[in-house]
Amino acid sequence: MTAPVQTNLFEEASQSKKKKMKKPSISEYGLKAPSQVAKNFVLDTNVLLHDPGCLGRFKDNHICIPVDVLAELDRFKNEQSERGANARQVHRKLTEMFSVSSNVTHGVATDGGGSVRLVIYDPDFCEKNSSALAQFLRVFPDHERVDHRILAASLLLMEYNSAPVVLVTKDLNMQLKARAVGIVCEDYLNDKVEPQEVTSYDLATIDVDGSELQNFASSGDLEVEPERVSNIVLNQYVMLRAGEKQTMPGRYDGDNTIVRLQIPDVLRIPDGHHLKPLNLGQKCLIDALMNPKISCVTCYGQAGTGKTLVAVAAGLHEMFNRQYTGLTVSRPVVAMGDQLGFLPGGLDDKMRPWLQPIYDALDFLMQPATQKGPRRKQGKNQPQGGDPLRKPYDEMLEQGVIEIEALCYIRGRSIPNRFFILDEAQQLTPKEAKTIVTRMSAGSKLVLVGDPAQIDNPYVDSRSNGLVYTRNRLKGQPFAAHIALSKGERSPLAEAGAQLM
Repeated sequence: MTAPVQTNLFEEASQSKKKKMKKPSISEYGLKAPSQVAKNFVLDTNVLLHDPGCLGRFKDNHICIPVDVLAELDRFKNEQSERGANARQVHRKLTEMFSVSSNVTHGVATDGGGSVRLVIYDPDFCEKNSSALAQFLRVFPDHERVDHRILAASLLLMEYNSAPVVLVTKDLNMQLKARAVGIVCEDYLNDKVEPQEVTSYDLATIDVDGSELQNFASSGDLEVEPERVSNIVLNQYVMLRAGEKQTMPGRYDGDNTIVRLQIPDVLRIPDGHHLKPLNLGQKCLIDALMNPKISCVTCYGQAGTGKTLVAVAAGLHEMFNRQYTGLTVSRPVVAMGDQLGFLPGGLDDKMRPWLQPIYDALDFLMQPATQKGPRRKQGKNQPQGGDPLRKPYDEMLEQGVIEIEALCYIRGRSIPNRFFILDEAQQLTPKEAKTIVTRMSAGSKLVLVGDPAQIDNPYVDSRSNGLVYTRNRLKGQPFAAHIALSKGERSPLAEAGAQLM
């Protein structure tokens, strides 16, 4: 009879203890902002992974991070990738920020005058105290889904704060769900460029009279009034127009001066094919690639416009003229559609399919111009004239004069005196693009080419990828130039497909 009495006493003590326990307050869940003046921005996981520095970019507003976001970040922190590095950076930054406060849900001040705090969504407490949340759970009954928990936390913040609450996410489906239940939702716009910067490929036009155009053609430069170049940035390519049919391209050189393009008739490749620019856009690109004062060139162009081929040809031309010690061509490893699984062989064999377009450009440019038809292997009785299967650039690859490599191995390098071409640069995130730019040492030229409309990387879009980000941030710098190619030269079929499909 003794044991039951002890059990009842234990249960009574436990119940008494529960009654005395104080229920958590709204502020202890992080639902109440430190002030009701500034906005409350709820950050989704993808925003923190996209830009770990976003915690310092909301000025005097309040940053709210649901604890479920921390759980998602924890899934990625061990990845040996850019995403894993970003997750670890966010963890370190939050630890540093919250080290000055013992209560992370009350909020700590940020450098911009706002605050950052954690927000806790507790179903046992919250669902019984919010009619808006009860309605939300009828629409989205899956309580364990992280997206739904973040949306529920946003609804609670709206209920307990008079200041606006905005959910910031790059997930389009999450944006639609948020708007369906009345939550104000925005994309992260800090590193996005304006839409017209990725849709307008036409040269800016400057109207001149006939005598000015004639002087420009003879002298090579033209000084104009400041009003006519007020919207033109340094090293921007323009079209001088005198009437309907009299036009001439130029480059804005600063100090209200337009200079004529300085390009050779052809890009000469020893023992290979010579490349001649086929349209105005390619002429502008070659002018930028050959200008020693311009060390960073960005180029947009749809498929078939020749952006990669022209860049490789210019790099070979400059390398053979000893302007640079070597040529490096790279591209990010991002697949289109389904992959074929693991590839056999060593590192070079595994990377060959990813880098094949670069080898194709070298094959076209460096094969002897007189050779026609398929190459056949020589028999035993045939004269030895070298290995017919050996490519003209193989020896340069072995010597390191030409490098063809995947972008994932560039971190930590310092690249001096090289012509560096980054193909498919639209697949990069802004942070990856920054890593590339900061690898360039004195005497090197960086060329980023790509098509903002062809993106396979799920973490960027046409307005937030590394190519357009680099162009936007370096616009107007004396060492940077940008060219947009719009006319396809691969074939009439390829041009029609790019325009109509």
